[in-house]
Amino acid sequence: MQTTGTIKDMNIDYETRKAKISLLLDTKELEIVEQLKNENKLNIELKKYRQKRSLDANKYFWKLLQEICELAEIDTIEEYKRRVKELGIFRRFRIESDNVKTFEKMWNAQGIAWFCEIFDTEIIGDKEFKIINAYYGSSSFNSKQMSRLIDGVVQDCKEYGIETKSQAEIDSLIESWDKK
Repeated sequence: MQTTGTIKDMNIDYETRKAKISLLLDTKELEIVEQLKNENKLNIELKKYRQKRSLDANKYFWKLLQEICELAEIDTIEEYKRRVKELGIFRRFRIESDNVKTFEKMWNAQGIAWFCEIFDTEIIGDKEFKIINAYYGSSSFNSKQMSRLIDGVVQDCKEYGIETKSQAEIDSLIESWDKK
């Protein structure tokens, strides 16, 4: 079961000294909760709620990007990578040089738009390490990041004379992230 909710109450179990948390769930599917109540142990993950962007926003971004790339006669994936690099949405890793190809293969397997580049090289002791910038695909962006990506491509479309949705329609795409 996966849902959203809030922490209603928190205290300490005096016998075990472990945290006891009461949750207020945003679901009325009590049958599932009742079934889970009888389980001996559960996997539990609590994390800050983040608005997710809609797939429609991602599709819209890619549609506009492809139109720009066709007019400019440039490769869509390379232009995508350039834009993501400009946004600076990546994670930096230090990888032993012998393991770089394996890491890149695993990172790239997450999607066509997930990519890596070597940023630097370090020698620690007798081992060589590569510093890798691993860029996330837009499918993993939060609403703020996706909004910046869409804003950039919309501005470029205007320069090329490519028709885009109205600002109200774009705002509606961004607002739809709340509902996903």
